[in-house]
Amino acid sequence: MSRPTFRQLAASERPLVLPGAHDALSALLIKQAGFKAFFIGGFTVAAVRHAVPDIGLLGLGDFSAAYRDILGACDLPVLVDADNGYGDVKNVVHLVHTYERLGVQAIMLEDQATPKRCGHMAGKSLVAAAEMEAKVRAAVGERMNPDTFIIARTDAREVHGLDEALRRAERYARAGADGLFIEAPTSIEEMRKIGSSFDLPQLANMLEGGRTPILKPKELEELGFRLPVYGLSLLMRITKVMQDALADIASGKLELFGSGISFDGFKEVIDLPRWGAVENRYSQPGR
Repeated sequence: MSRPTFRQLAASERPLVLPGAHDALSALLIKQAGFKAFFIGGFTVAAVRHAVPDIGLLGLGDFSAAYRDILGACDLPVLVDADNGYGDVKNVVHLVHTYERLGVQAIMLEDQATPKRCGHMAGKSLVAAAEMEAKVRAAVGERMNPDTFIIARTDAREVHGLDEALRRAERYARAGADGLFIEAPTSIEEMRKIGSSFDLPQLANMLEGGRTPILKPKELEELGFRLPVYGLSLLMRITKVMQDALADIASGKLELFGSGISFDGFKEVIDLPRWGAVENRYSQPGR
């Protein structure tokens, strides 16, 4: 039985909760936890794979390599962060085709100018709305798979205010976007206005420590957001756990030893028994 596509899940799930993966292991854990789809963000990949901030230092080659590794470990439908497409309309089409060949089913494009930065950071600038419209039309018109789901993101709330963000989102919807994302609303009232303004599936970014109120998936669905993303939750927690573990080792106390997953439990997570069975099944006798 085939797995539902991202497009099908976006239409059927109320809501479709998307935890954020930053590497292959986190994606595998998301699948093992029973989620139906997931998200890969540029902020987390830049941090984990290269230990740099999400301020336009990396491009398509860097992110596509990371996305390939992650998709190799998890076959759930995935939404990936495509930043601003890294150029004009031809770059956007090349990006869409590159990601489609990797197995990506949903792609998010934004209207920030280069160099872009994380949506909850200050200092953003935007391209003209007409330029972003052209990118959306190109992505939709040239996608190889008609089921590839294109989400148009605007960062206009931070730069020009909510009204301009709503106007831009409306233009991107008319250009053919399958879903919309108005980044960084600052109150539940703003979120309610955004959620009630469009019939398309809308994404809500639950960034811990960011500018948008953190709400539960059901609360977001009631406000009109069908695609809640919890993109940094895993990364923030594992970073704190690693800092604590390193401090414990440096102190010489080793008080945290035994508090993590067991060695046998971790071997189960990465499916070592299955690989052992393959080895035993096909190894030469007496080897």
